[in-house]
Amino acid sequence: MKLLGMEARQNATYYLSRYQQVKDFGADLYILNGVGDPDYWPADRYRVAGSQHIDEIIAAARAWHDEVGFDGVFTFSESAVMTVAAVADALGLPSVGVDAARKSRNKLLMRQAYQAAGLPIPQFRLVADLDEAKAAAADFGYPVVLKPTLGAASNFVFRIDDPAELEVRWADAIKGMQGMSWYLMEAEGLDLGPYGLLVESYLDGHEHLFEALAWDDDVYLGSVVDRATVEGDTFDDDVHVAPTYLTDAQMAEIQQIVKAAAHAQGLRRSAMHAEIRFHQDKPHLVEIAIRPGGGGLDLVARVTADYCPIRAVMNVARGVKPRVQHYSPTGVYMMGTCLISQAGEVEYVTVPDEVTNSEQTLMAKITAHPGDLIKRPPEGNNILGFLILIGTSFDDVKQRLEDYAAKIDVKMVGQPVTRTKMPWSGQDASLTAGPPPPRADATAGAPAG
Repeated sequence: MKLLGMEARQNATYYLSRYQQVKDFGADLYILNGVGDPDYWPADRYRVAGSQHIDEIIAAARAWHDEVGFDGVFTFSESAVMTVAAVADALGLPSVGVDAARKSRNKLLMRQAYQAAGLPIPQFRLVADLDEAKAAAADFGYPVVLKPTLGAASNFVFRIDDPAELEVRWADAIKGMQGMSWYLMEAEGLDLGPYGLLVESYLDGHEHLFEALAWDDDVYLGSVVDRATVEGDTFDDDVHVAPTYLTDAQMAEIQQIVKAAAHAQGLRRSAMHAEIRFHQDKPHLVEIAIRPGGGGLDLVARVTADYCPIRAVMNVARGVKPRVQHYSPTGVYMMGTCLISQAGEVEYVTVPDEVTNSEQTLMAKITAHPGDLIKRPPEGNNILGFLILIGTSFDDVKQRLEDYAAKIDVKMVGQPVTRTKMPWSGQDASLTAGPPPPRADATAGAPAG
């Protein structure tokens, strides 16, 4: 199985651990970056095109394919899904197609596809200036959400409660979009669709993230986690819990919505990360991305639902149906958080061995390195890394996550040493009460390898 992993512009070392999983799962893995570090991957399996332009990337991929004969092309980066579709089409390899990739990358085109299919979504409008944004907000009613059409990781996504706040956040978003890394990592020369700002009506309920698979006429929800965050005016993708408290009836309704949405985007064979948020007690679509969720959600899916999104990506890339089933929890409890700090330049982040080596630690990963600049809203949405724990009950993992997060030392240049805290620190306990008991069909079982 010869697979080619790709980015138009390398996102530091963020995806190295996932590439290593692909290799460990048996693939002969090659990496091609349009622009990237020279020693990113073993030299005999790594090339840099030397350009971020899609034509040069395709030319480099085609020349290598002629030598090696790849079975498939894939990416883990939101900023490279269109690059991979274009390369796969050019090489005659399995692909979602450029049009489907565009609808899966651009939030405006995605919303329009959902609207045409009659699916439950927030009201939305592409706005060209502040006056248009205010008019949309007045029509929808406050609160509203402001977001870039080509964003990722909740960068420059704001909840806005009144016109005065909209003026401030509009300026923040316009300024931030100019240097947003997720946009700057896109391949040049591709039609990405409109790059601007959307105003959307606010969905007022709870949120759930799904690792899913589209395969021909079927769509599977392989795993699900619940967001458990005290939400403010930004949308940090920070605390997740499993197993879900969604009922069987709710899961069945969501499965049909995700299936229709995937087909509306033009997806027939794709690994997917779907986000659903309730509004007035009914599920609504936030988005469906055509890559696995980040931040260790691949590991969470394997342990809590016996579904492996990484293997799914590998198999879809070469046109083979992955092993998948509809959501079936293993009985393992999980709680995970992004590690969030103050803004500044990283001097060091120290995770003690007690945390790293614990049997209950599924993931303790620091993605920020000394010298990295951490931007926090409204300038950006950078994080330090991830901490994910597993256990036998919700109370067990919640308490241990709080304890372990408080042991991680963070030193920013020119600032005193601090320790990471859970997002609910200082909040009333009622805001973070655990979810209802797990679904009745949650049974203990061994996680997938």
